[in-house]
Amino acid sequence: MDSLSYSHSHPTSLRLSRRVLTLLIKLNLLMGFLILALLIASLIAEGPVMSALGVRGPGDHSALFLGMRAIMVIGICAVPLAHIILTRLLSMVDTVRNGDPFVAENADRLQTIAWSVLGLELMHLVVGIVAARVSTASQPLDINWSFSVTRWLVVLLLFVLARVFDQGTRMREELQATI
Repeated sequence: MDSLSYSHSHPTSLRLSRRVLTLLIKLNLLMGFLILALLIASLIAEGPVMSALGVRGPGDHSALFLGMRAIMVIGICAVPLAHIILTRLLSMVDTVRNGDPFVAENADRLQTIAWSVLGLELMHLVVGIVAARVSTASQPLDINWSFSVTRWLVVLLLFVLARVFDQGTRMREELQATI
C-alpha cells in the first residue's frame, strides 16, 4: 500500500494523531510554566512550598531544598526537548497526511528526535542522581525514579530508524532520477 492510499484510507487515525500531538504540545508548555511557577514560589515562600511538597520535621533541609530546585530546573530544561520531539513528530504526521512521508526532512526530523530523546534520558539520569544524593533516611526524596533499558533501546532505535529513513530516501531519489 503506498503512502497516498494510506493517508486516504486512515484519515481518522491521522487526524487523531494530529489532535493528540497538538494537545501534548500545549500540555508540555503548560507543564513547563507550572514547574517554573513552582520554582519561583519555592524561592519566595520556601517553608510553605517545601512543606506542601512533603518536607517535614525539624533540621537542616538546605541540601534537600537545593536538590528539589535542581530537579525543577531540569524539568524546565526538558520542556524545549519535549517540544522539539512533539513538533517534529507532528510535521512527520503531516507528511503522511500529504501522501509523501519518505522525504529527507523526515530523516532529519527522526535524527533530531533521537538526539532530543537522548537528552531527555540523560536528564532523567541526572534527576535520579540528584534525588539519591539529597535523600536522607529521615527525609527521603521519593520521586519513584527507576532506570529503564527500554528507554535506552528506544534512543538506539530512533537513531537507526533515522539512518534507515535517510538511506531509503536517497535510494528513492536515485531510482526516480534513473526513470
